[in-house]
Amino acid sequence: MPDHRLRRDVVALCQKLQKPVLKLLAKDYRDNGLQHWCDEYGSAALVNIAVFNELQHTITGWPGGKPGADDSNRPERALPFPKRVIVFSPHPDDDVISMGGTIRRLIQQGNDVHVAYETSGNIAVGDEDLTRYLLFLEGFNDSFDAGRDQVISDKCRSISEYLQAKGDGDPDTRDILRLKGLIRRGEARTACAYNHIAPDHVHFLDLPFYESGRIEKLPVSAADVEIVRQLIASVRPHQIYVAADLADPHGTHRKCTDVVLAAVDEERMAAAQWLSDCRIWMYRGAWAEWDVADIDMCVPMSPEELLEKRNAILRHQSQMESAPFMGDDSRLFWQRAEDRNRATAERYDALGLACYEAMEAFVEYHFPAVVSYF
Repeated sequence: MPDHRLRRDVVALCQKLQKPVLKLLAKDYRDNGLQHWCDEYGSAALVNIAVFNELQHTITGWPGGKPGADDSNRPERALPFPKRVIVFSPHPDDDVISMGGTIRRLIQQGNDVHVAYETSGNIAVGDEDLTRYLLFLEGFNDSFDAGRDQVISDKCRSISEYLQAKGDGDPDTRDILRLKGLIRRGEARTACAYNHIAPDHVHFLDLPFYESGRIEKLPVSAADVEIVRQLIASVRPHQIYVAADLADPHGTHRKCTDVVLAAVDEERMAAAQWLSDCRIWMYRGAWAEWDVADIDMCVPMSPEELLEKRNAILRHQSQMESAPFMGDDSRLFWQRAEDRNRATAERYDALGLACYEAMEAFVEYHFPAVVSYF
């Protein structure tokens, strides 16, 4: 990640003095130990303009690049267009929570968008949600087959009995985990349909490391990496979006991102041609947000677009009030997302940039020397 030292110093100074960038004075720099920037650029005004332009150039309404436009000051290149895009989502809701507005914009502008859900998310479904589905299945069986489907009857009864007898800390059975995973798949498909993502562009990877049935996960292995490598090699994306929300309390986001980067490195070592025209963008949203000084691309949203993002998040009903792993933050995920997106817009506004309802922020990942992750 570039250090953005100038931008970081000036943004911090603006926040300290509660001034927009273009109103900083030479005295402000001098009194706060930043005179060296004025000396390097020639004046405080020239420093201000340089930082203002840097920040202005991070804002784009075309996250996939705008065809036919001068892209010299845009965060994404104009060509190729349309772009093939893979959004990697650690759990079956991180995509819409963290970058739901950007996903809709990419699709509306004609890009070819795939969403890859890396884990099943099955342990994050509450027993009450599963019970509701079991009651539906039993009712469906009774209504259309007079209760004669023995598989449905037996499974619903045995799972219901286990749930009723289940104590705190008792693990879910494989059948229960399978059904909870199906619940999350259904919610993810519904959210993708709302965002107009083609059904064959929705991928459930079910990475093996997650399938311990417990909070503590299995070690990441070459099998996880190979699943992701096969997907990226088949799609050959021009953009890859990965989670960098490393404040996730159970570490799943970090492992999922490491798996994607390891898969990309395997393709690099194999000299895959498509990688020469691929960029990786890192998003946050459910647990943290980027510092303004680090942002490379910021996608604004109108009030209506923010509402559409909320509607997609709400398709994940099992992750609303009864979700088992909300962390220490009492806000629901859609509330967290909106608060963070609005806060990002407010920070840009305070720095003297355009005032938007909300913004989703991204940092570009720059390839290091090829390394072995595992």
